[in-house]
Amino acid sequence: MDEHIIEALGRAKIIIKDGRIVSLGEPMIKYCPLFHKYRGIKELNKETIRENIEFRIRDFGMCTPERELKMKDFLSFGVSEIISTLLEENIIDCAVMVCEGAGTVLITEPEFAQGVGGRISGVVKTSPIKKIIEKLGEENVLEPETGKIDQPMGVKKALDQGYNSIAVTVANIEDAVKIRKMDKKVYIFAVHLTGITRKEAEILFQNADIITSCASKHIRHIGDKKALFKAGYSIPIYAATKDGERFIKKRIEKIGGLKEKKNPPIPYPLI
Repeated sequence: MDEHIIEALGRAKIIIKDGRIVSLGEPMIKYCPLFHKYRGIKELNKETIRENIEFRIRDFGMCTPERELKMKDFLSFGVSEIISTLLEENIIDCAVMVCEGAGTVLITEPEFAQGVGGRISGVVKTSPIKKIIEKLGEENVLEPETGKIDQPMGVKKALDQGYNSIAVTVANIEDAVKIRKMDKKVYIFAVHLTGITRKEAEILFQNADIITSCASKHIRHIGDKKALFKAGYSIPIYAATKDGERFIKKRIEKIGGLKEKKNPPIPYPLI
């Protein structure tokens, strides 16, 4: 029996076994503008979270052997969309990401970057699913036999395989610090950050290139003062380095610029 632990929709802890939800925790927040806009979810609670996760399992096979892995863009400038653009433009030659059913993986195709990261976030733990690993290529999976998630080891694997320009997604501060010490040419994208502390946010701005705000008040407070560039209002994304700024602007250029919002809504409660 395979088991996958993810955090989604307000960072609720969800356990899925053999394509079925077996455990569902409480969300840290009650509202997300993205899920309201794209899925019509006005409140995050156990019922709406269950409905959305079951929809994802049916729609693209999340956490099942039928997982659809190649997808088109979902958001204007989310992390997976930026990484997909960087791969397409040959600005990077590899992305180290996390996919349920495989763990830490090396991605070189833009549509795989979007498929792996675009519609699922916060994979905490996973177990191997043979069909998913075969689709991604066993040689691109850090530990095919276990589905291990270890982003610093994924970066090392990419460097050992000869990739020269690498993006990596990280969901914890320790990984960002370790990777920054490994190689300055690795570009760090910090994701899934709702509920982090002020100190953790400060450390991220010292080590990451691009940081998503999620529902973190600390990232927004620091980012609005220190970031070199900011895109978005409801869920801003910040560039902490010149490279990060270049990457976000490249994505904005690709989609033809950003539409200015008149009288944007006040952000939802932050934590």
